[in-house]
Amino acid sequence: MKTLISGKVWVVGDQVDTDQLIAGKYLTIIDPKELRKHVMEDLVPEFSKAARPGDILVAGENFGCGSSREHAPAALQAVGLGAVVANSFARIFYRNSINLGLPAIEVSSVRELFSDGDQAEIHLSEGYIRNLSRSKELRFPPLPSHILEILDSGGLVEKVRREIATP
Repeated sequence: MKTLISGKVWVVGDQVDTDQLIAGKYLTIIDPKELRKHVMEDLVPEFSKAARPGDILVAGENFGCGSSREHAPAALQAVGLGAVVANSFARIFYRNSINLGLPAIEVSSVRELFSDGDQAEIHLSEGYIRNLSRSKELRFPPLPSHILEILDSGGLVEKVRREIATP
């Protein structure tokens, strides 16, 4: 089970809504390669081309507010994002992320710990995020085993498929 994530940090602010993550005009797209081209195109225009697998998105308050559509976490996942860490999440975005297999971690004051380009390390089962560029760390409650199992499986649907296939 992969519980350690490390990568470059991208920082966004408070109240980032699902339309800022993937605009409504792209909701007919289901191909991850196409979604990737448009992720955060108005918020961080260079993100879709410059982000690398394993990178970490750090946000402020109420990240993912807006609609309940799964396109928002799916678009972030299409980039290969290692995790989204925020001061707080809109509940439906948080649940959609976990269900799709994208780690979403709520850590109070995390936004203040990072700047764009910092390097971070997150340990999901031990409950910490480290800013390796500044030698600072914040703790959070370790993710419970059932959430880690969903993430490790690649999402809730894949976890259920594995369980059904196992005699």
